[in-house]
Amino acid sequence: MIELRPFAKLGSADHGWLKAKHHFSFASYHDPDNTGHGSLRVWNDDEIAPNTGFPAHPHANMEIITYVREGAITHQDSLGNKGRTEAGDVQVMSAGSGIRHAEYNLEPIKTRIFQIWIEPTTKGGQPTWGAKPFPKSDRSGKLVTLASGFAEDEEALPIRADARVLATTLKAGESAQYAPTRSRHLYLVPATGSIEVNGVKVNARDGAAIQNEQNLTITALEDSELVLVDAA
Repeated sequence: MIELRPFAKLGSADHGWLKAKHHFSFASYHDPDNTGHGSLRVWNDDEIAPNTGFPAHPHANMEIITYVREGAITHQDSLGNKGRTEAGDVQVMSAGSGIRHAEYNLEPIKTRIFQIWIEPTTKGGQPTWGAKPFPKSDRSGKLVTLASGFAEDEEALPIRADARVLATTLKAGESAQYAPTRSRHLYLVPATGSIEVNGVKVNARDGAAIQNEQNLTITALEDSELVLVDAA
């Protein structure tokens, strides 16, 4: 089953410095029938104006993955971590028992990100943060795991969730395959381009909520970049 969530029908917020689209209920956008997909709780499509950003604020008991689509995001937190994550790269924060962090766009251009929240398998624990570059050439034509709660995904950033976050870039006409277990909750969003997943067309920034599909065939209708979450 593949349920298309068109970009034009997503929840939205415009704070001037921040323009956001919400794939699931978030902040002032609330849809009681759309509060998540399995343990995936948040997928925000954020556009952050230059020299603005999210001031320091707290989180606890959530795995927060930031996929940078354009520009760069600069992170600072109460553990003393600092870092700048550029387009195509990913950062992961395990909020654990509690952490304060700020995320700023210090670039002269707009920064566009996917902000993804996944429920952890257990609450509490020491908070952590990490970031890693994932050159697009390394994931051309195949899905690469960026963040994962599974020990076998040794190259991925660790998260404390029964989930993994994957990405790929596909040239027009190229395909990638993915075989989940049938009980999983998959959510796929093209950052750019349009694709077909098992025959269903998904345009740029649309969401596709997927369940009970034994195999996925993702075919690019045009040059595309996409992110896929596989969650419990």
